[in-house]
Amino acid sequence: MVINQETNRIVQVETGKIVSVNRDDAITFARQILKNNREKGFIKAFRFRLQKEGSNVRVIFLDCGRRLDAFRSFLFASIAICFISLILVFALIVFFSNKVIRPISESYEKQKRFITDAGHELKTPLTVINADLDVLEMELGENEWLDDIKKHVKRLAELTNDLIFLARMEESENKLQMVEFPFSDVVSETASSFQALAQAQNKEFECKIQPMVSLKGNEKSIRHLVEILLDNALKYSPEKGRISLNVHKHPGAVVLSVYNTTENLIPKESLSRIFERFYRLDPSRNSQTGGHGIGLSIAQAIVSAHNGRIHCTTDDGHSLLVTVTLPA
Repeated sequence: MVINQETNRIVQVETGKIVSVNRDDAITFARQILKNNREKGFIKAFRFRLQKEGSNVRVIFLDCGRRLDAFRSFLFASIAICFISLILVFALIVFFSNKVIRPISESYEKQKRFITDAGHELKTPLTVINADLDVLEMELGENEWLDDIKKHVKRLAELTNDLIFLARMEESENKLQMVEFPFSDVVSETASSFQALAQAQNKEFECKIQPMVSLKGNEKSIRHLVEILLDNALKYSPEKGRISLNVHKHPGAVVLSVYNTTENLIPKESLSRIFERFYRLDPSRNSQTGGHGIGLSIAQAIVSAHNGRIHCTTDDGHSLLVTVTLPA
């Protein structure tokens, strides 16, 4: 098709070799192209190009309908094949992953049941040993050997109770009863029993508790959580060390933090393992604190049961800050 730009008159139209468009449609397409001032491109299923010949402009059309239809068919088929392949791969992954993970999951469940069952079995002989020691002490009087046995029996009983508690907290069917309770009062009452201990050990203990903070959770386990964090802070802070407890409320969250100075250096890379069972910052495990290395694991289990978060940080390597965030 040839169009005179000065008069906008159609000079020549040639549609004899195409049946998908008539003369009037070709003229409409050409004028629309000139109006948009584009030299080449697509209009519907036709590719066009402008070629200037003096005052005239030749518009050449090429029917690309079949190629475009083939391209669309290929595109839609590719998308459909990719989508079906993703579904099949996902189904295969789910199917085989269940088979692979099932033995691990069953082994983990058996391990938790074993800890619970073994803990209950240990309770009875420990109770009998403790009672027999009391009888022997009445007959023989005070004895350093009996005192030593009592000390280790008590330590073993505490470890057994902690393992049973941790196993119960990790059981999915063991749901805690959640009720609204005064969080500030519970933390304050729990902290008050540690203030005398801190004073007796010549340690500075500071409490900053925002009043009237409430929380929906399990009061007994939250008390246990605060006891674990404060007991940990007292054990690992040196003489004349500093301990601080803070409670404040953010929009949608309650934050509990416990800070204590430490005598030994805390490597920052060890903080990622601090919540592992039986892990202690002292690699020699020669600490005189008497801890089992399981307290923070229990704290993490309690926080997880309340859908919260717990993490540890250290700024200078000689202090530890444990922060617990619970949904309000």
